[in-house]
Order: sequence, then structure tokens, then C-alpha cells
Amino acid sequence: MLFNSYEFIFLFLPVTLLIYVILVHNRKKEAAMTWLVVASLFFYGWWNPAYLLLITGSMLFNYYTGVQLSYRQNRLLLGIAIAVNLGLLGYFKYANFFVENISDLAGLDWNIEHIVLPLAISFFTFQQIAYLVDAYRRETSEYNFLHYALFVSFFPQLIAGPIVHHKEMLPQFIRETARSIEYRHLAIGISVFILGLFKKVVVADSLAPYSIEAFNAVAAGEMLTFFEAWKGALAYTFQLYFDFSGYSDMAIGLAMLFGIRLPLNFDSPYKARSIIEFWQRWHITLSRFLRDYLYIPLGGNRKGQVRRYLNLVITMLLGGLWHGAEWTFVLWGGLHGLYLVINHGWRRVKELSGIVHSHVIFNTASLLLTFFAVVVAWIFFRAEDFSAAILMLKSMLGYGGVVWPADARGQLGIFANVLSSMGLEFGYPGQFNGLANVVGMLVILLFVFTAPNVQQLMNRYQVAINPPSASTLAWAPDLRWGLLVGFMALLSILRLGHMSEFLYFQF
Repeated sequence: MLFNSYEFIFLFLPVTLLIYVILVHNRKKEAAMTWLVVASLFFYGWWNPAYLLLITGSMLFNYYTGVQLSYRQNRLLLGIAIAVNLGLLGYFKYANFFVENISDLAGLDWNIEHIVLPLAISFFTFQQIAYLVDAYRRETSEYNFLHYALFVSFFPQLIAGPIVHHKEMLPQFIRETARSIEYRHLAIGISVFILGLFKKVVVADSLAPYSIEAFNAVAAGEMLTFFEAWKGALAYTFQLYFDFSGYSDMAIGLAMLFGIRLPLNFDSPYKARSIIEFWQRWHITLSRFLRDYLYIPLGGNRKGQVRRYLNLVITMLLGGLWHGAEWTFVLWGGLHGLYLVINHGWRRVKELSGIVHSHVIFNTASLLLTFFAVVVAWIFFRAEDFSAAILMLKSMLGYGGVVWPADARGQLGIFANVLSSMGLEFGYPGQFNGLANVVGMLVILLFVFTAPNVQQLMNRYQVAINPPSASTLAWAPDLRWGLLVGFMALLSILRLGHMSEFLYFQF
């Protein structure tokens, strides 16, 4: 079941919330928590009921292992439990990938039946590994399976994150289900949910056809023109941005309906002026997990600069592989690892030389350079294979020609002849319509560079754990915002017929 579906918005969510409110109002705390677990498992099983056995079995195994680790710190038990979790994830997510690659390398004819990836297995596996490590470290403990099941299965964050910690969620579940619902949470939660829904179904899904067209073309071996390639690359860059941003807002809004605050997971990452800052803003809880449970255990920055850089690259390579069983994801992760090494190296040079940059020109250049690096990396993330990614990059460099629509030559006015003398061609590119496309992408670019995000608009209401700084523009429960959010809700509902999955569902 998707957040952007009729059955979720008009059936599942109202029924789940109504029964929860009734139970909480009557001080039935355990019954309210039980109801949320049942509803969340129903939400998960809607896609494929067979995988309910997988998630419930995973929860039972990790709960009882966590209890044992809370009683005694057994490193062997922790290692076995992590291996079991990673083994389960590896089988479903990577078995086909490894068998195919080993078969190709060894010249064998090995084949196994295609294994369907269970929904959300990457997220609930990482979440439970974090719980096991925290239990071993005596940073958290759980002796009630119902509470643990709610921690893992809570439907707003189950499918695509954020990856939450047991110690930041359980106290909220116990506290919020022990008192009557605060109706201001409903107004705030609904508003945040609608703003996220609008990003997904109106903005992200409207950009999808442009990115699909371009990447399908290069996958078929077609060289695109300069403007066609950049249109497709930027369309995907913005599609992924608004898709994941929309999901993150919807998850936070849904949790707020139940009085629960989820961790901030998305904080205007294209405003970042370095790759380090980008990863502090993009998929924040995944970055936190990779740092705390992979980078630091590898040695972090405690064993010298060379080892630090190696640890960064290893972490990002595995982070890329976590996103999907394709070499393009590994390359994407490796590229970001290289970016981080360069970024940390540059910071080291500045520290040693005493260079300080704060000029607006330097900051703007840093913003644009970081954005360009991210766009290049997204090409590998999205492309069907390595050759398609290289073809897209060559197209973006102008290998397919720099072509402006001949019938739109007049849009360039007096500059047409000058640009023509500089190499601009006039023809009939199939995927580029001229000035309208350029202006559209520039408007979106300006928006993501300057506009406040939803969590900044809602800052005074603290809708997320560790919210970003407030903006001068702020949401308020008044007629103006009510009309605006209502209009966005109407547009979004009208677009539900074009329902599509969230991009991060496939990871």
C-alpha cells in the first residue's frame, strides 16, 4: 500500500487513526499499541501477505536476541545475530547479483530463479541491527515484544525510513499512548502530509516522464544532444529530490497524527556547499547508521589520514551496494567516497594553510560545484548499466551536438547568430522544446537552492526530532495556510490516478 493511493488516504488512514484515537481517549494504552502493530502489519502485508512471515520472524529473532544481549554482553551472540540479519538481506537482495557475476567471471552457466525483493527489507534490517548493537552496548533495552514490534513496524517509517533508534522512539510510544490525543497534532500532521503528497504526485511524478525518456534512450544506445541530456539528467535529479523529500514529509506528518516525532531525514540537500554537508542533509538517518555502525567500527579517523580516507571509501561503496544489487550503485557509492576524500583533503589543506573563505562568490561556486558533482553521480545511480551512464555523460558534454529547435530559433532573438557562430546548431531534437524547458529547470533549480523546506516552515511546532533552523516564512493554523494547503490537497488528489511508487521503495 502506498501513501499516495486512494485506499491509503481514504480508507486505511482514517480507520487506523479513528480507532487509535478512541482507544487512547479511553486510556487503553496497550490496546492502542496493539492496534498500531496490527494496522502496520496489515499495511505491510497489503503488497504481499506472504512476506508477513519474514518480517514477524525477523522481529521475533531480533527481539529475543536483544533481550539476551541486554542481560549479558556476548560479542559472539551479537556477531551471529548480525550475520543472520545480513545473511537474510543478502539472500533476498544480492543472491541473484552474486550468482550472475560469479557465473560470468568463471565462465559457468549458473542460474537461480529470480528472487523477489521483499518490501522494506533494507530498512527494517538496518534498524534491527542498530537495536542489537545498542542493546549490546547497554544503550537501550526492551523486554516487551509488543513495544518492540511497534518500534520495527510503525507504518509511517516502515517502508522507506527514516531508520530510527529504539531509544528515540519507544519513550514516545509509551508516553503518547498514555494520554488523550492532542488535536493540534492532527492539523499539523495533515498539513505536513499534504505538503509532502504535493511534492510527490504533482512535482516529482510530473518530472518522471522526462527522465524516463532520456535514460531509456541512452539505455538503447542513442546519443542525445547536449540540451536533451541535461534536461533528462536534471529532471531525474529533481524527481528524486521531490520524491524522497515528499516521502520524508509524509512520513513525519503521518507520525505526527499519532503524536509521534520521527527523526529528520531530509534537509534541503541541494543547498549543501560541500559533499560532506550534502551527506549531512540527504538521507540523514542512513548517513548516521553508516557512520555509527560501519565507519567508526572500521576505525573512523582514529588511525591516521590514509586509513580515514580508506574507511570513507569502503563505507560509501557498501552504502552504494545497500541501495541496490547493481554495479552502477557500487560506482555511485564509490564516486561519493572519492568526493568525500577530496572534500576532507581540501579541508585539511585549508586548516594547514590558514585559508578562510566566506565570500559570497566562493560560497556560490561551492554550491554549484557540489550540485554538479551530485548530478554526475546520479547518472550512475539511475542508468541501466555502465555503458548507458557513460553515454549520458558524453551527451551532457556535447558529443551529440548542441542543438536548439529550429522552429524555436526566434526565442534566442539577436543572440541566435552569435551562438550559431560559437557552435550552436539548429535542428529538431526530439526531447528538447527550447526556452520553456530551460526556464522550467532554472525555476526548479532556484526553488531548491533558496526556498525553505517543510520542516523549516513547521519549526515552531517541532514536528521532527532535531528539526532544522526556522525560516522567515512559517506555517500557521490560519485561513491563509488552510486555503493554500487545501488547494494543494485538491491538486494532489486529482493526480492520484497517475499513482507511482516512491523511488526509494526499490532499495
